[in-house]
Amino acid sequence: MNQLSLFIELTRLKKPIGYMLLFWPCAWGLTIGYDFSGNLDIYFFYLMLFFLGSVFMRSAGCIVNDILDKNFDSRVSRTKNRPIASGKISVQIGILYATILCILAFIVLINFNYFTIILALGSMPLAFTYPLMKRLTYWPQLFLGITFNYGLILGWTSIFDNISFVPIIFYVGAIFWTLAYDTIYGFQDIKDDEIIGLKSTSIKFKKNPYLFLTLCYLIFFISLITVGILMNFNNFFYIASLFIFFHLFFFQIKKLNIKNAKDCLEKFKSNNFLGIIVLTSIIIGKF
Repeated sequence: MNQLSLFIELTRLKKPIGYMLLFWPCAWGLTIGYDFSGNLDIYFFYLMLFFLGSVFMRSAGCIVNDILDKNFDSRVSRTKNRPIASGKISVQIGILYATILCILAFIVLINFNYFTIILALGSMPLAFTYPLMKRLTYWPQLFLGITFNYGLILGWTSIFDNISFVPIIFYVGAIFWTLAYDTIYGFQDIKDDEIIGLKSTSIKFKKNPYLFLTLCYLIFFISLITVGILMNFNNFFYIASLFIFFHLFFFQIKKLNIKNAKDCLEKFKSNNFLGIIVLTSIIIGKF
């Protein structure tokens, strides 16, 4: 039971925000491409596969992140008690767990078409090199956005077996969505990161964060509206989009206090709700 508890802590299974933020772009990509006049069983089956894949891959990613960052995590107050940083779980056991999770993710993946499988396998280097970026550049959140939203492309290709302009526009916008929310998340650790020499957009834009966050969310919102136009969504989509606009620019930015770690975490977690709103808006727009 102790090992199970440590495994849950290691993979952050009690913190669903991580795998949900990985899942929502998959659901968006699948939904914009799916023909709802057909068999809904396939839609829900693929949705379940993407959810399981998100849980497995995010859990494996957490382990790889903790292995690579164990020396840094032990020096940051928020992360010093993580299982690998604290020595409760060895690196070898962590690698074993990550391998098993990747195998499970692959079992999920082979249910899709070959094109989607190849694209997904091509994203693996991105998924496992992200933790290194905070040592090399002030833009690790950009790499996270590229990785975390890759599922949007996979959601589309699982239906069409090809890539078009529509999911690419949405993918680019979603990258900026992640760039913003993870910058907000990074404000929690900004003092510790500066002391130990790690880099982030939170540090880079700490003097003028609200302008940067507004620009990122604006790009995301414009991409969403553009997708609606290209896909000929109905007017209800644009009405629902007002709730997305309000959430992004009023709740997340206007109400944000970057000096309050608790508030930053709250705003970060609210993006799970945003994912639901976006998905609902797309579904409404297609009927």
